Amino acid sequence: MTWRAAALLAVGALTLPGWPAPFVGVAVMVGVVLLLVGIDLTLAAPLRALTAERAGERAVRLGGTATVTLYLRNSSSRPLRARVRDAWVPSAGARPEVPPNRVVRAAPGEVLALPSHLTPTRRGDRPAVALTVRSFGPLGLAFRQLGGRPDTPQWTVRVLPRFDSRRHLPERLSRLRVIDGTQVGRGRGPGTEFDALREYVSGDDVRSIDWRASARRAEVLVRTWRPERDRRLICVLDTGRTSAVRVGDEPRLDASIEAALLLSALAARAGDRVDVLAADAVSRASVAGVERPGQWSRLAHALAPLQPTLVETDFRLIAGELLRRHRPRSLVVLLTALEPGALGEGLLPVLPRLAARHRVLVAAAQDPVLARLTATPPRRAEDAYTAAAAWRTLTERDRLTAALTRHHVTVVDAPAPHLAPALADAYLTLKSKAQL
Repeated sequence: MTWRAAALLAVGALTLPGWPAPFVGVAVMVGVVLLLVGIDLTLAAPLRALTAERAGERAVRLGGTATVTLYLRNSSSRPLRARVRDAWVPSAGARPEVPPNRVVRAAPGEVLALPSHLTPTRRGDRPAVALTVRSFGPLGLAFRQLGGRPDTPQWTVRVLPRFDSRRHLPERLSRLRVIDGTQVGRGRGPGTEFDALREYVSGDDVRSIDWRASARRAEVLVRTWRPERDRRLICVLDTGRTSAVRVGDEPRLDASIEAALLLSALAARAGDRVDVLAADAVSRASVAGVERPGQWSRLAHALAPLQPTLVETDFRLIAGELLRRHRPRSLVVLLTALEPGALGEGLLPVLPRLAARHRVLVAAAQDPVLARLTATPPRRAEDAYTAAAAWRTLTERDRLTAALTRHHVTVVDAPAPHLAPALADAYLTLKSKAQL
């Protein structure tokens, strides 16, 4: 029953002093109200006759808004007066156009369209969890309610990474064109892959002269070179416990995903093949063959559901997978944390075997807390101990960086907002030096 039934009883109670027998009056009023409630409940549209469907967007970028519409069909012969609550997980940021406290109406056979606008606050899959429909009678005294309808079609919106670093892509592509020789004269930059022959001009390296071709053409021709194409890149995302540390407002894993997306987009434009592996104690995701710009969407969908796990990363497993599945020489980009415990005990023992076959690059997002603790002089004794611990952590990180460098590993250590462009710059540097 609704508040109207209670209000009707309260109004009737005001007439009790006029009844010769108050108890009889109470019984009569209660009986009348119950009769009206029963009639009202009978006239309410049955919920079993409702069918629900959803339609709308399946994916949205973090920070964007998606629209999902719930369609309710009234298949009964009675008009529908109902309140509808389409519930999503809180992180989906659902805002229905029709508030749950508003009564909607549908004639027999009519279809109601109830849109909801979703602005998610977290990356990953955001499902609809429950649909509750409360059908009222024409008098508004009683209602039928059905919550968590089992026949409601499920709907999940996949929230893709924000990818704010895409604003750095045009500048890196311009640098790539310079390296590749398409923006300036070919052959003026480094490269090891033969491209074409052209006439000698003043300033060319005489070591590039092709004497056989020059003899056939009776003019001096030089060979032009370009950086290698069709190289292989393997991005390895560490999803272990160190990826759960928050650097700024987001986990370290989100900064790693951002860097992997920018590097993959840049490498695909450069004509290189990119494989992505996410692992901790087990493999979490694997995407192979991101060598065309159109494959970026598949990569973003594969990385979107990744979440940090509170386990120690098994670098022996990762190294074994890389050596088993990728035999040609490749650039292995390991996105992790420069933590002496995790890398020193896990990666360094297997690094010689991995570096003997592949070129290894380690990229890590710096913890802003350490920078803040070491930036200002301590004012209290407690602050001095905290700052000393921070300096010790930075010193151990420098030792780890030196140990990685001795194994010819390139290390990129940058704040989280600058990790993606710094990694892209390191890739372009290696490509310009033909070290991929």
